[in-house]
Amino acid sequence: MSATSLAALARTSDPQTVLRRFLALDAVVTGANALAYLAVSGPLGRLLGVDSMLLLALGGFLAVYAGAVALLASRARPAEFPVRAVIEANLAWAVLSLLALALWLSPTTAGSVWTVLQALVVAGFAALQHFALKARQGSSD
Repeated sequence: MSATSLAALARTSDPQTVLRRFLALDAVVTGANALAYLAVSGPLGRLLGVDSMLLLALGGFLAVYAGAVALLASRARPAEFPVRAVIEANLAWAVLSLLALALWLSPTTAGSVWTVLQALVVAGFAALQHFALKARQGSSD
């Protein structure tokens, strides 16, 4: 996703809308990742050098997580605590992905690149959601 696309998503003066859009984008990207892991875990596992059963388990987890984030994004005003939980979960996912890569995964080159890229995307979602939440709080003062 380009900076222009992100700017288009954020193009509103309503911080509430920005927050909901970034939550929804997170849910869509996470859901697509989950579907890929669930539907083609074997071929993806071979390409990435990761056990297909691990991908299936991650796919199931990500599907549930994406559904929860989508539900949160559908709220007119998502509550602060669940939004913070999503931000912290995204940060934890990014850190754990990099730790797994460094400590116990032995992926292919494609798998290493994928792990780093998805960690950066998830950390980016956390940052966007954090700043959108801060903007919402600032607008309600």
